[in-house]
Amino acid sequence: MSIAAVDVAERSGFRLRRAGGDRLLVAAAVALPCLALLIFFVFPLAMMLWRSLVADDGTIGFANYVALVRTPGIVKATVNSLTLGLATTAVCLLLGFVLAYAMTRTRVPGPRVTAAVLALPMLAPSLVLGLGLIFLLGRNGLISGIIGKRIDIYGFPGLLIADVLYALPQAVLILKAALAHADARYYDAAEVMGAGRWRQFFDITLPNVKFGLLSAGFVVFTVTITDFGNAAVIGGDYAVLATEIYNQVTGQMKFGIGAVVGLLLLAPTGIAVYIERVAAQRQFGGGAEGAVPPQLRFIPARDVPLSIVTGLVTLSVLAVIGVVVYASFMRLWPYRLTFTLKHYDITLSGGYAPLWTSLLVSLMAAGLGTLLLFALVYGIRRLPSLAAKIVYLVAVMPVGVPGLVLGLSYIFAFNIAGSPLSVLYGSTLLLALCNFYHYHTQGFLTMVTGMRAVPPALEEAATCLGSGAGQVLANVIIPVMTPTLVSVFFFLFMRSMVTLSAVIFLVTPSLGIAAVSVMRLDEAGFVSQAAAFSTCIMLVVCMAALAMQLALKWLAARGGRR
Repeated sequence: MSIAAVDVAERSGFRLRRAGGDRLLVAAAVALPCLALLIFFVFPLAMMLWRSLVADDGTIGFANYVALVRTPGIVKATVNSLTLGLATTAVCLLLGFVLAYAMTRTRVPGPRVTAAVLALPMLAPSLVLGLGLIFLLGRNGLISGIIGKRIDIYGFPGLLIADVLYALPQAVLILKAALAHADARYYDAAEVMGAGRWRQFFDITLPNVKFGLLSAGFVVFTVTITDFGNAAVIGGDYAVLATEIYNQVTGQMKFGIGAVVGLLLLAPTGIAVYIERVAAQRQFGGGAEGAVPPQLRFIPARDVPLSIVTGLVTLSVLAVIGVVVYASFMRLWPYRLTFTLKHYDITLSGGYAPLWTSLLVSLMAAGLGTLLLFALVYGIRRLPSLAAKIVYLVAVMPVGVPGLVLGLSYIFAFNIAGSPLSVLYGSTLLLALCNFYHYHTQGFLTMVTGMRAVPPALEEAATCLGSGAGQVLANVIIPVMTPTLVSVFFFLFMRSMVTLSAVIFLVTPSLGIAAVSVMRLDEAGFVSQAAAFSTCIMLVVCMAALAMQLALKWLAARGGRR
């Protein structure tokens, strides 16, 4: 055999080995995340469905469903949840639209300050808002003392205010994005035709954001009826489905009925999420190319009232969050308002050990989650169209499952005697996985958006020059995707630090986390220590948010120099 023939044979063998390695890489990138999704999302929900059919005596049937109907208070809790959800949605849509409109279409002063303050509730456990309202409007609250009248904030009024403050930032983000799709040419044409500002508002502005309003409404409704933190802190005797699940499982050990309540909570949430997704696709898929953004003009009759409303909402959010931090440094709230650090000497509920555990769990959720999401999106990019659509559908399903329901399903899946998976129960790894799959869809969609920024032509050029899949991944895809990877990592870290509902059923006497410790301290009457612990959580999350911004700016500057 000639030297040329040997050379050709060696090159052919190399190409075959590289092609086999490329296929193996793609197969592993898809198989591992999908297998994890099946084990840590699909399997737990299937076990919860099965457990809802198993009665306490072991018989299979609908005995738990019948018992649920006969359970005192369940109908009232369902009605209360729906009432609270609808009321919160109505208020958030009204306030959210006013704020979003003021920040994007007017000359209201300080839009960046307003946006920063509105982001604060997303950087803290939801129960912090309930704590803040108690410090301000409770029976011994600051405002109650000033006006000389004891205000009863517990129950529906307090829950409504707390849930509005908790869900409002998300509504504003969605509505700001919807209002950003405006085209000034429509308004110019309407003005030429003699339409006044109100006519333009009702005929152009509102129709263009109708799907954004629908999307925001269902997001707020879903967040409200599945929230556990505020209901636990300030709900009082106003029973909702989230607290009903907790009471059935931890208080009465009725796991079968708890599973049924979880499925009951899953139904409206799933419908709401589906409608929200459809609305979001229609809203953000219909923007006109080459749209001209409207010119912002100061109109006193419009901007002054909007400035007042924006300022009041901003101050309200700042007051509720700020009073928690302030109270953590006061000796005896609200009677001895002198500075002290004694509340930071926390010895109850495991001291600061739950905070370190939360840091570890959040780092694990962020690191493992970012890796799995990146592998999944990379693999989907190289799958056939039909297979990619199926994997995509499964990957976005977790958004329809409330954290409380997901955490409950983990009990049924990983707390089974004799099961190989039971070794995970009571571990930080299981807490991290639960947090990750709670926010799987948001991270996945962000990663998909980042992957679309990778130029296909650049990949093809690298392949034509002889690069294998691994080299293309390292030299083309990862450099372009780095900002997205950083964003997803910090998003998962911050959400994992503040989440409560997803892990409330998974903590053990030897394994606690920070958000649950805040709830335990509040239940025990140590509200100042609960405020101190909340302040520590918010400090960690704010530092993470700052680190993310600095990292993204550094990456942008580095990319600009290139």
